Amino acid sequence: ERRELLSLIGSFIEMGHVENIAAMFRQDLRLYALTGDLLRDERFVVRIGMAVLFEELAATRPAEIQLAIPFLLPLLQEETPYLRGEAATLLGIIGAPEAVAAVVPLRYDPDPQVAEIAADILAEQNRQGP
Repeated sequence: ERRELLSLIGSFIEMGHVENIAAMFRQDLRLYALTGDLLRDERFVVRIGMAVLFEELAATRPAEIQLAIPFLLPLLQEETPYLRGEAATLLGIIGAPEAVAAVVPLRYDPDPQVAEIAADILAEQNRQGP
């Protein structure tokens, strides 16, 4: 069932139906537990769609998106740089103190793109202030 749900959500995002997925997330908060697995999707468009989804949810449900944090944190330890970068991006969108704090060590990531993503997130947080 979980694999089918991941496939369904990934396909909807790939087709550009992010609003439908946002509605699903608003309806069922348990879907936040799939966030890490959705970022592991090999389709670039799905990973980009996750950022679009989180931008939408941040605007409409800022407290609820924090439910994704525990499912994103393990990705910050992944060997694959794009997974660290994608997880950091979503944590930056979430913007909660716990999420931003998790991004701080990535400023020194061995991958220059990941380090740049982290630096951008932290600079944005500093501009916005507490």
